[in-house]
Amino acid sequence: MKIRYGRPFVRRISPGEGYFFFGYYDLPAFDPTGRFHLAHKVSFMDRLHVKGDKAQIGIIEIETGKFEALDITEAWNFQQGAMLQWNPKAKGREIIYNRLEDGVYVGVIMDINTGKKRYTDYPVANVFSSGEYALGINMSRLYDFRPGYGYATIEDPFKNENHPKEDGIFLTDMESGKGKLILSLQDIWDFSGGYFQGEDQKMVINHITFNTDQSRFLFLPRNFPKPGERHKTAIITADKEGKDLFLLSDYGIQSHYHWKDKNTVIFFSDGKELKCRKGDLNTYELIDRTYEGRLIAEGAFMKDTHMSYSPDRKRLLMDTYPSKIGMRSLSIYDFEEDTQIMLGSFYSMPVSCNDIRCDLHPRWNDTGSAVSFDSTHEGYRGIYMIDLEDI
Repeated sequence: MKIRYGRPFVRRISPGEGYFFFGYYDLPAFDPTGRFHLAHKVSFMDRLHVKGDKAQIGIIEIETGKFEALDITEAWNFQQGAMLQWNPKAKGREIIYNRLEDGVYVGVIMDINTGKKRYTDYPVANVFSSGEYALGINMSRLYDFRPGYGYATIEDPFKNENHPKEDGIFLTDMESGKGKLILSLQDIWDFSGGYFQGEDQKMVINHITFNTDQSRFLFLPRNFPKPGERHKTAIITADKEGKDLFLLSDYGIQSHYHWKDKNTVIFFSDGKELKCRKGDLNTYELIDRTYEGRLIAEGAFMKDTHMSYSPDRKRLLMDTYPSKIGMRSLSIYDFEEDTQIMLGSFYSMPVSCNDIRCDLHPRWNDTGSAVSFDSTHEGYRGIYMIDLEDI
């Protein structure tokens, strides 16, 4: 693999007053025209969010940096925000996010021009690229497991149950807002819990996403670890109704991922089922419903990253966790050229709690001509953009 340095112009698109961030790396932050960028605004960045803390939901006009607040939510966190994203079905007219409504977490579809809202039965964790369906999980349980990914206000009603039959993965019709449980934590335990050899475990769903044609979804079940131990993660896929489960990788170390097509998903994983396995951890492309895969740029990507394919699937955008001196790197890997293009390194302010860290979480625009990322290198949380046509 070759390495070259792009040295692009980096500009902050969020205002200078307040703390701004978008959230996760696999959510659509740019509108289809590339003129607007979604954002959360909060009043603090030095502690974990707790019950009663609110975040503003809004839109940044990229050219001017003007922020327009549209709503306020208690259903948010520092890593993934309120799952704020553009509704792919509405072509820049609607946004989707989660909020607390009448004592429960729900999903919201808002028309940004009229302010009219529709609600879903369950909070949104992932929306298919056509906007027809969404997957949901228990965000209160996730807060108990990893506060940086869950919501703080409502206590998990199944807190004392290890794998309840009434909790798990929910499928929501985004037109009607109606949702249903399609795969319970008990189902998941019955399917995969044999790994723990009879020792009962409290289970949670962390990350979950549809593949590119909505035929299947992937989720990461994890166990609540005992003090001093690390949680273990499996990779499981299922069809849209929560049936035809496949254990793509058994419990171990599995982290960030992104779907390339309906069958292929890139993963930072221990790769223990693969013949091409190299080292303890590496970056692989896995083929769903098989134990086949391939190593990406052998020896180059052996550390965890937030990675995502470009819209044309020819490039891979990725960041790193902080170096010993607190620098996070941002780069693009070109598959055809086998070249990593370094976009820059950004200082990451130290934090008192790991769940309030500011990962870059880089995102593509719709055409692959620009990327955005969150950062604290100027001393506060802000949103930044790079025009790739300048490289």
